[in-house]
Amino acid sequence: MSSWIRTAVGIVERLAESQADAIEAAAQIAARSIADDGVVHTFGTGHSRMPVEEIFPRYGSYPGFQPLVELSMTFHTQVVGANGQRQAMFIERVEGLADQILANFRLRPCDSMFIFSVSGLNAVPIEMAMGAKKAGLPVIAATSLRETNAAEPRHPSGSRLADHADVVIDLGSPVGDAICQVPGLDVPVGPVSTFTAIAVVNEIKVRVAELLAERGAMPPVITSSRLVGAERSDELFEGAYLEFARRSAAALRTADGAR
Repeated sequence: MSSWIRTAVGIVERLAESQADAIEAAAQIAARSIADDGVVHTFGTGHSRMPVEEIFPRYGSYPGFQPLVELSMTFHTQVVGANGQRQAMFIERVEGLADQILANFRLRPCDSMFIFSVSGLNAVPIEMAMGAKKAGLPVIAATSLRETNAAEPRHPSGSRLADHADVVIDLGSPVGDAICQVPGLDVPVGPVSTFTAIAVVNEIKVRVAELLAERGAMPPVITSSRLVGAERSDELFEGAYLEFARRSAAALRTADGAR
């Protein structure tokens, strides 16, 4: 019998070794942005929305990471009909959309960009990276190198997401993502890239916290009342939300002019 769990854990264990340097480099960039009163913009389309939500907000997380999630490219539960999967998959390939998303934000030297895309081939993630680089931001990309190199680039630039990143973290997922062969089926089942992306996100989140704590720049951490009591938990939640709002307001573009 195929075991998704054993296979997936093996992939993550190999990733922990092979991507250690890239993860450390990404954590250093993120910590620098947060300590310098900036934000780490985090972006993904499709199922790459999930690591964006994992990084903030949830228990054990903290402000400084700025989720950028477009519902038009990530709302999958209706599958067909209005808001269906066909539309979402089409939209994430639309050239020029990334510029419209970025037009809402001030991209400052203290900020950075973290983009998740397993294939690294769609226009919107690629152009988000291109826009961030043009504005002078360091770019981190989490992608599957096997997946992205298995197909020809489809962006007019002839490039992939990884081509526009200062740091590339290889998610280690195979071509097609699924990792288990089932007798009687001629195709594999059980995708793994979300699992590896979540592992990467939490490894970086913990390392960034270490770096920020060393600098005395750690924001409030959202923490369960079962750990710290109701009053302290409320204080941490409120502090995290207010800090997130403060950073978000500073990152929004509120006047005409260059980003």
